[in-house]
Amino acid sequence: MASLNTLRTKFGIVLSIVIALALLAFILSLKTEMGFSGNDPKVGVIDGENIRYSEYYNEYEQIKTQNNIQESDEQQSAMLANAVWQSLFAKYVMTPGFSKLGLRVSDAERLAMISGRIPSQTLYSTFADPATGEYNVAAVTEFLAQAETDPQAQRAWAQLNEQLRAEREAQKYFGLLRGGVYVNALEVADGVEGTNKTYAGKWIGKRYSAVPDSLFSISNSDLKAYYKAHRSNYKQTPNRTLSYIVFEVAPTDADLEALQSKVYSIGSDFAATDDLRAFVRSDAHGAITERYLSAAQLPSDEAEALMAGKPYGPVLKNNEWTMARVLDAKTAPDSLGIRHIVLRYDERNLADSLLRVIRAGGNFAQLAQQHSLYAATAANGGEIGVMPFSSFSGEFADKLAGAKVGDVVEIASGDAIQLVQVYKAGKPQKHVMVASITYPLEASDATRGGAHNQAGTFSVKAKGSLDAFNAAAADAAVTPRIATLSEGERMLRGLDDSRELVRWAFGADKGDVSEIFNVGKDYVIAIVTDIDDEEYMPLSKIHTQVRAQLLRDKKYDYIVNELSGSSLEEQAASLGSEVADFDGITLNSYFADGIGYEPRVMGAISTTGQGVVSAPVKGQTGVYVVRVDDIQSADKQTAEGEKVRAQATAESMVQRLAVPAIQQMAEMRDLRGKYF
Repeated sequence: MASLNTLRTKFGIVLSIVIALALLAFILSLKTEMGFSGNDPKVGVIDGENIRYSEYYNEYEQIKTQNNIQESDEQQSAMLANAVWQSLFAKYVMTPGFSKLGLRVSDAERLAMISGRIPSQTLYSTFADPATGEYNVAAVTEFLAQAETDPQAQRAWAQLNEQLRAEREAQKYFGLLRGGVYVNALEVADGVEGTNKTYAGKWIGKRYSAVPDSLFSISNSDLKAYYKAHRSNYKQTPNRTLSYIVFEVAPTDADLEALQSKVYSIGSDFAATDDLRAFVRSDAHGAITERYLSAAQLPSDEAEALMAGKPYGPVLKNNEWTMARVLDAKTAPDSLGIRHIVLRYDERNLADSLLRVIRAGGNFAQLAQQHSLYAATAANGGEIGVMPFSSFSGEFADKLAGAKVGDVVEIASGDAIQLVQVYKAGKPQKHVMVASITYPLEASDATRGGAHNQAGTFSVKAKGSLDAFNAAAADAAVTPRIATLSEGERMLRGLDDSRELVRWAFGADKGDVSEIFNVGKDYVIAIVTDIDDEEYMPLSKIHTQVRAQLLRDKKYDYIVNELSGSSLEEQAASLGSEVADFDGITLNSYFADGIGYEPRVMGAISTTGQGVVSAPVKGQTGVYVVRVDDIQSADKQTAEGEKVRAQATAESMVQRLAVPAIQQMAEMRDLRGKYF
């Protein structure tokens, strides 16, 4: 039955539907201890609208509630943060834009989506039949019946309808974009030629690196003039630069020896205990598998011992000490094909009656269609499918372990009674429930404390300035690392669990030194060395890059001036180069052996007439001259085929780039880093 709980489980609120038309489900929330006092700070700007802390916070709390979220990790928190940001983008940019375009979703369209005549990712993801994978209209009907008396279901349905509207508006918008794409005859002709013609010939070249930099001078005025003319190439996202020290916490030899001694002692008791379950549960590193596993599902060395009834380990592998024993074993089919009838927990009399009918030869599939509460499988005669025995746990595993084809077992689980029929049983084999204890190789408390003390000493010495920070690093014999955090980033690349450090960085001033952050297993201290909120990278940051470009330009002119002669061989001699061959080049090529990745050279090859020596080509790594000696044609592509391909490519591209282009025009600022 499509209950409200089912909706929560299967339907993630599709806040990014206008961008990807995709469902975000099972996303977990940020921590809620993120309050502020005295004001409502700005956490972003979208198309001129200030996004305040309270609005953003309420939005993600709403999503968290709608998805029945209880816990989180950093990856899921990032997904939620992105979903909320996209929701606000839709609210302030996409939805008003659709309105201005005159896009509307009629009641008839909405009903067509519900009926399945207009495909809907939102509805499909929510109401798909798990057995067949097809959209189940009956499940929608059942949910609507429930919503008549359930306020929560009514609210969920209202939200679902909002998502349908947003999804349909997005479909129409992207349809308009695709309809505006046109591939002209010149593009088709170029595409056919690019596929069908193959070029071979000879080339010469001289690398920029072969010309000494010392032959040229680059003045400050040259740098400034180039930067002014090309500043648009250096647009940036506001950012801040950190210098940080990582105090790594690694186990010492003494730690490893002590851990080995401890593990061997525990292993001895582990192998001898008569109350294995209690022993494992009393150890924080212990675990018991919920399901019964076959030998094929265990590592080969572990399976060999456990299937023979012997303890496994302690063994050191993958930086962990591991030991295991069999807690329980069952001989069961390797797989089972089953059907079921699901009844309410209080329908005991009906369950007994159905059991008698089935065992007397009654049709299980028909009874499932008539009585099973789980509509997703009832429509298919209760069919679940063939499943490995290891997928069953608890009473299911107990009742099905010895079941044979044709057996029907009654299983009370949770708030339901299930009648399960076995229609297929694989080859019987041994399955085991495994109890294990695993100790990772990690530093002792004493070693960790020593590293923290080292970080504390560094922190005291590093306060005050970047010079003090660097001097403290030298004293501690540690090397600072440099990182740039762009607006909107949540993690420091290369550092796991660095969210708190990043949050500090976006709230700090230039020259501030952080507290000691526990990042993963290590300790980190950082200093903010630069804050750059300018729209374009300053010349001081890209001085080396600009100078290299100017040097390349001057070297190009220098090499071209060296060129002399009319034939390729004469020009090669003037450059001190050799003539080399190329072949298999098409208009769509970017790379050639000996030349490397040089799109301009590939373009010159495909546009220079046969037997003609090309003009000098300004490549990325040097100056090149080519001569095409042979052109081969093949009927690999027709004009009609190329038109279809090019049209599909263009439509896909315009849809993929449309939203990023709108985001850029909206001039969005993501200022959440300080708070979330």
